[in-house]
Amino acid sequence: QSYCHRLQHDMYFLTNTSRLNEQVVDKIILQLNRVYPQILTNEEAEKFRNPKASLHTRLSDLLKHLQKKGDRHCQEFYRALQINAEQLFNDLPSRKILKTPDPTEIDTDKEQYMLNDRGPVFFLACFSVAAGLALVWYCCNSDTKVVGRARRILGFSPIIIGRHVRNICMLYLEDISRD
Repeated sequence: QSYCHRLQHDMYFLTNTSRLNEQVVDKIILQLNRVYPQILTNEEAEKFRNPKASLHTRLSDLLKHLQKKGDRHCQEFYRALQINAEQLFNDLPSRKILKTPDPTEIDTDKEQYMLNDRGPVFFLACFSVAAGLALVWYCCNSDTKVVGRARRILGFSPIIIGRHVRNICMLYLEDISRD
């Protein structure tokens, strides 16, 4: 959201029931006039600091003037407001909107948890199935040399896989070698 839109959204809040007092508004105007980059010229600053006009009118005119000037000017106003009235700056409606999470936005922490909620046992089970299928496919090759190599590998398998699984694989290999 651009700073001009945010300022338009916050205008009623800022001008309503003297949330900003005369001294704070003067400090903001002076900062916009004196600090680089100069946002307000000397004539504009004098116009907005005119004590004859009401504070509400001067502040409304200042905010409208900044909106006409562009996004950079509105951004500098927010910076001056943060420096001179930090509590008010934190209470702005546009700040509250920025702080609340978007309901359509994906929460990456929650998404990460949702993808990994099965745990390490599920991973090991999937890996074991994949390794078993790869081993069976490797052993089903018609080449007899492969069966001999697989038999050597399965000879050491009690360390890697369970005894029952090893016996099933050995029986399967013997059946293949007979054919």
